[in-house]
Amino acid sequence: MTGYTVKPLDSFTWHDFARLAERHNGVWGGCWCMGFHAKGPGWGVSAAMNRSEKEQLVAERRAHAALVFAGRECVGWCQFGPTAELPRIKSLKAYEAGLSVLPDWRITCFFVSRRHRGKGVAAAALDGAIAEIARHGGGTVESYPDDVEDAKLARGFGHNATVAMFERRGFVRQRRIAKNRWVVVRRVEAA
Repeated sequence: MTGYTVKPLDSFTWHDFARLAERHNGVWGGCWCMGFHAKGPGWGVSAAMNRSEKEQLVAERRAHAALVFAGRECVGWCQFGPTAELPRIKSLKAYEAGLSVLPDWRITCFFVSRRHRGKGVAAAALDGAIAEIARHGGGTVESYPDDVEDAKLARGFGHNATVAMFERRGFVRQRRIAKNRWVVVRRVEAA
């Protein structure tokens, strides 16, 4: 995480998160990192409603993310949260077909500013998310990354990073749920 600092998303850092999202058109067509939360009344209706709902979830401490800063500028994040907070994932039908027990935590989404892609921001965000999960009591953590090369993902759409990045941090492959998507799991101890 050399050169970066990581802070949790909360009411104090909301404006930093919002500035980054606004610079990128609300992120992926106005999602505002709401795609994995339970569907609220504005879910998918408009970017403005997604923004409003995300801000409300943050104010209520029902949205978690590790925000990565280069100096004072927020340049990326990793969204995580308890399974009930983030019930929606990609490849859900295949996931549920092989499900035995739900994890305590999910890591569902990464976003990195265009100017900072390929510079270790996602890795710093993942390290920050793991530290925050430990601070919140730890437990079983799952994520759903793609099994592609880091370089290919850095140039394209990759909302949840690569298997290799997770494996470098102690996650193990549990099962495949799509052509290139895996469930990866790790136990994080309380801090």
